[in-house]
Amino acid sequence: MASYVGIAEESFEFLDILRLNRYYGWYTQSGRLDAGYANLTAELDAMHDKFNKPLILTEFGADTIAGHHAQPHEMFSEEYQADMLEGYIKVLRSKPFVIGEHVWNLCDFKTSQGIRRMGGMNLKDVFTRDRRPKLAAHRLRELWSAR
Repeated sequence: MASYVGIAEESFEFLDILRLNRYYGWYTQSGRLDAGYANLTAELDAMHDKFNKPLILTEFGADTIAGHHAQPHEMFSEEYQADMLEGYIKVLRSKPFVIGEHVWNLCDFKTSQGIRRMGGMNLKDVFTRDRRPKLAAHRLRELWSAR
């Protein structure tokens, strides 16, 4: 079971491994990665203090329009997504109780229509829908190869 609730998740007391979905710097603290990393750090530490159990971050990421680049890095740019993923992974690696990470998601995919997703596309993925790598895919390879 993965939760978006966090420290108030009642089922966490019954689980052996905690699983959490987080999007600080995207849905909240939008465009402010440093604030997002700080919130992630504080929440992970508070959860560990309360539950003292291993944790997997089961979802994290940022929507990215393939081919959109920005200097300075801004939301929806490939640079922003790559920076966000790298920052999250650095936070996770600094916590010995974090035992895994799962970037959301591999490839862009179609979903329901709505005001948050142009064309009904989820674009948080590190490959396009037709499997072309975004900058984030290359950054993840570097991070995961160095481990």
